[in-house]
Parts: sequence; structure tokens; C-alpha cells
Amino acid sequence: MKIEHLISQIHQKKSFLCVGLDTDLEKIPQHLLEDEDPIFAFNKAIIDATHSFCVAYKPNIAFYEAYGLKGWKSLERTMAYLNDKHPEIFTIADAKRGDIGNTSTRYAKAFFETLNFDSITIAPYMGKDSVEPFLAFEDKHTILLALTSNQGAFDFQTKKVNGGELYKEVLKVSKSYTNAERLMYVVGATKATYLKDIREIIPDSFLLVPGVGAQGGSLQEVCAYGMTKNVGLLVNSSRGILYASTGDDFAEAAANEAQKIQIEMEVELGKIHK
Repeated sequence: MKIEHLISQIHQKKSFLCVGLDTDLEKIPQHLLEDEDPIFAFNKAIIDATHSFCVAYKPNIAFYEAYGLKGWKSLERTMAYLNDKHPEIFTIADAKRGDIGNTSTRYAKAFFETLNFDSITIAPYMGKDSVEPFLAFEDKHTILLALTSNQGAFDFQTKKVNGGELYKEVLKVSKSYTNAERLMYVVGATKATYLKDIREIIPDSFLLVPGVGAQGGSLQEVCAYGMTKNVGLLVNSSRGILYASTGDDFAEAAANEAQKIQIEMEVELGKIHK
């Protein structure tokens, strides 16, 4: 998907919400467990209920791998459904892959071609030759982990390297990669005040921002520090939407939560041209 199409969708829907499909069989409504494919049944209901309020979906691959072949089948069915029914939606494989050479190329083919995702999250620790194979795919996007929202982020990401924090070095060096215009970056919402410095390095790149809601991040802070004239943000919410209810009304409850966030986002979008 071209980035211009994503920007157009954001303005049409007045939303930059990404819904994380972290589908956990231990948390979904009990009655769905009777379905032949409960993961897909849950995902389909969530997608049907929330697609009007979001511009992206982000399956966390671990939640599918954990169930082996059945989990992969559920992921395939979810992606086929999204690509068939909602091709305008931006899709993110939250896979956090990171390897070199032909291995990276095979990962890219798996997610970009076989499953037809628009983007994938990548760990940059192994450097240039672990990232560029993903960037070789036209109209696909590679989302580098830059500054994450977890507590352990401070173990490495903010350590000083060459006089600056490591995450800043990642941002600066990645700009020199072949097809770097296809890069996006993960920046946690709980690190919102860091966004001012981040925007000085990558002023126009799209950021995938997890951590709003259950992890305590503030949408208003993220927008104040990180929004660009082309929005430049995809803000993810997973648990707060998926598990808003564990009853028969789970899809309706998910839609209500997604709409609440969309309304807040519409307010923030209105500030761009003021």
C-alpha cells in the first residue's frame, strides 16, 4: 500500500487508530471456543465491528504461532478476509523479525507475499543487511523498533553511543539504507516526551505508537509531540478494544471503545491546520 493511500484513509475516517489483533484463546468469550476456528471467529467479529473507526490492523504473530498449524491457518484466514473485504485497511505483521541475507528475504516473502501484509515490524540489532531485504519490496513498509514502551527499553535503547542515545543512532543510520523511504518506526506512547527529539531526526516518517490505553500512554501527548502535517502516526490499541467485554456483546463493546478513541483522534486531527 502506498503511503498516500494510508494518509487518505486517515483523513476519510478521521482516525489514525490501529487495532492490535492479539487474540488470546484464554480471554475471548467462552461461546466462541465451540467454533471450528475460534481465533478467526473472534477476529472476524472484531473487524466487522471496528473497521469503520480504524485504518490499520496489527496481528501479533506470537498469538498465532503459539497454536501451531491451527494458529497459522487462523492468521491466513484473517488476512484473506481483510484483503478481500477491507483492502483499504493497512495491515501490520507484528513479527519483530531480524536476521540477515536470504533469511530476511524469506521472512519478507512469507509476510509480504504469502500472507500479503502491507508492513512488518523488524528488530534492527543486526544492522543494515538485516533490514534492507525487507525494504526491497515495493509498496511494502518496514517498521523498525526504535524506542519501545516496555520497562526493559532502558536496558539498551537509551544508552549513550557516539555521544547520543542508541535509539537515536538507529534512527540516523537507518536513513542511509537503500529504499529508506519505505521505513516506519515503533515509538512507545509511554515515551511521548522523547518524540520531540525523534521528530528532529525523522520529521516526516510514520510512527507506530503502542502503549496508549492499557499501558498508560496519553494520546494527547503523543499527538502534541509526534504529529506531522501528514499526521505521521498510527496509534495502536489492543487489549482495551479486544477485551472490552467477555460476554456475548464483545463485538459491540469493542466498537464502542474504538469509536471513543476515534472521536478523540478526530479532535487531534482538527488541530493540524489551525
